[in-house]
Amino acid sequence: MTPSVTVQVGKSKLELVQGDIAAQDTEAVVNAANSRLAPGAGVAGAIHRAAGPGLAAECRTLNGCATGEAKLTGGHLLRARYVIHTVGPVYGHHEDEATLLRNCYQHSLELASAHHVRTISFPAVSTGIFGYPVVEAARTALSTAVAYLCAHPDLALIRFVLWDAHTFEVHRKVLEEMGLDQSA
Repeated sequence: MTPSVTVQVGKSKLELVQGDIAAQDTEAVVNAANSRLAPGAGVAGAIHRAAGPGLAAECRTLNGCATGEAKLTGGHLLRARYVIHTVGPVYGHHEDEATLLRNCYQHSLELASAHHVRTISFPAVSTGIFGYPVVEAARTALSTAVAYLCAHPDLALIRFVLWDAHTFEVHRKVLEEMGLDQSA
């Protein structure tokens, strides 16, 4: 059975699942992108492979994306209607990495709301090849998500799709530290 945790935040839900971001059935999935929005390794590679070549073609029309910002495309061959691309900070290369990472989540959520998206899936942005420490990244991601849900009850679900057991467990422990009731 796939590990999962769900917490209620106001009228909305926040979920943690271990799995593949490209296989999610939410209205939008978030791509941990590079600044060129080009196919790459990790999350970006998985999403681009699953979405097909149309995603890369659409991304080329967007002129890249700055660190901490977000841009939206169609989902192409994914189950998700949209892909929201965000460029996380490379750990050790930016002065205010925590703010840039928080902006990734905040701007992605704002873009989702602007397009009336009610369900969205996030990976653990910047924790792969970009080297951001998982505990710090989880605290930033989850606190930003909870604050957003409190202020935007129109968003029904934020799901964090975590690739491996370690990353899932770190996020679960951070939720526990935040004092949110968990159900499996």
